[in-house]
Amino acid sequence: MEIKPIKTEKDYNQALERLEEIFDAKKGSPEGDELEVLGILVDQYEKDHFPIDLPDPIEAIKFRMEQLGYNQTDLASIIGLKSRASEILNKKRKLSLEMIRQLHDRLNIPTDVLIQTY
Repeated sequence: MEIKPIKTEKDYNQALERLEEIFDAKKGSPEGDELEVLGILVDQYEKDHFPIDLPDPIEAIKFRMEQLGYNQTDLASIIGLKSRASEILNKKRKLSLEMIRQLHDRLNIPTDVLIQTY
């Protein structure tokens, strides 16, 4: 087991190939330990080189509403008036701090997503 930092795309591809070879290794075995460490290294390389941007706040609200089967009236019960919910969904009104708190608490949308500009 020779584990080294993943610094280049070549290193990354070699690590992926090795991960594939030892994917079914038993936990606690030498190959299982190698799998765990390589997984951490690959994950960090991917975070550094292939970052995923946060979604648009309004799109995140719409997506979560769809997941929960909510409609505009349900959203209005969280943030206030139905007309306000419509303005939010159509990007005609910005989210207030209190709305962000309510959306986070009631819809479990991360505040990092909701505080972005749009």
